[in-house]
Amino acid sequence: MAKISPFKGLRPTKELASQVATLPYDVVNVAEARTFKDNPYNFYHVTRSEIDLPEGIDVHTTQVYEKAKENLDKMVKDGVLIQDATPCYYIYELVMDGRSQTGLLCGSSVEDYNNGIVKKHEFTRPEKEKDRINHITATRAQTGIVFLAYNDCDSVQQIIENWKSEHPADYDFTAEDGIRHIFWVMNDADKVNAITTNFAKDVPCTYIADGHHRAASGAKVCENMHQSGAVSGDDSAADYFVTCIFPASQCKILDYNRVVKDLNGLTPEAFLAALDTDFEVAVLGEAPFAPDVPHEFGMYMAGKWYKLTAKPGTYTTDPIGILDVTILQLNVLDKLLDIKDPRVDKRVDFVGGIRGMEGLQKRVDSGDCAAAFSIHAVSIQQLFDIADSGSVMPPKSTWFEPKLRDGLVVYTF
Repeated sequence: MAKISPFKGLRPTKELASQVATLPYDVVNVAEARTFKDNPYNFYHVTRSEIDLPEGIDVHTTQVYEKAKENLDKMVKDGVLIQDATPCYYIYELVMDGRSQTGLLCGSSVEDYNNGIVKKHEFTRPEKEKDRINHITATRAQTGIVFLAYNDCDSVQQIIENWKSEHPADYDFTAEDGIRHIFWVMNDADKVNAITTNFAKDVPCTYIADGHHRAASGAKVCENMHQSGAVSGDDSAADYFVTCIFPASQCKILDYNRVVKDLNGLTPEAFLAALDTDFEVAVLGEAPFAPDVPHEFGMYMAGKWYKLTAKPGTYTTDPIGILDVTILQLNVLDKLLDIKDPRVDKRVDFVGGIRGMEGLQKRVDSGDCAAAFSIHAVSIQQLFDIADSGSVMPPKSTWFEPKLRDGLVVYTF
């Protein structure tokens, strides 16, 4: 069963919360982060500390991680961030386009991660792990929250909903992108213990939705600290990594679409003819097409949209084979365009569904790409099925919105 823990969060004052909060470090580039440099409260000073160093610096140098530590310490010294006196759980609600989701912000067990109780569906890359390991080790803090999901559990969710209805929010602000962030500190020892007990009793496992590298890095830091003797004993803070856990029914996965740089030497006419082997092809004209059922795809090429419907035999019924990202990869990207490994092939790129069909069309109309493909989103149940089977999803299969904000609470040890 899932083991979680409250913790003494380091978090901004109520007045500064909206200025501190930032998008996750890995969804912005250095140039985007630098636009916030003049705000001394902005948490990119910690998560993207290279913004305070000369332009062009290698973001993986020791100097960058030392600067992150310096900036975090300064935020504490200046009273921007204050640590809670007792171990707490934190309730985090996000509202986007009228839809809300409420998660429990807590420490999740590294032992559960290693033993498969925290279930994974992606491979991680060593260089990305190393970056976060160095950042965590230098700052002695986990600054990036791992997004987990779990099958709905009434005993846990009722406590959370009661707390929300009975207590005013500690933070409540709407960010520049229109996402509303509402945050409660659960500091009542009896309620905290009830959450911990009910999770251990009623929640058999959790699933990583977003943040595989953050989770892997937290686990590696724990291992390194125990091996070096930096921590000892059971239930030390280093034995957990910071997570926000949401009920599955409230999670929404957006589509994660593809654009290709060229047609592998084919003319648009020849490419359409080749598609006809595995798909029913319908010309739609200028109207964008976002599939709302599985096994249908939109394609934008040479100023026109097409609907592609996968024919029988182009997919299997196993958890991976039935995914639309798999169907597109096998029958189009690999078979027709010779894109064998989308993880490394520079001829394919990925566009999150948050950018809409306009984002795909723009890439083609600009001349940057030859064709774009819109894909039906993976369901949360499909993600669970794949994780339960021990399989790994194809790369860039899921795009979660809204994004959790960094800086609202920091896990220190």
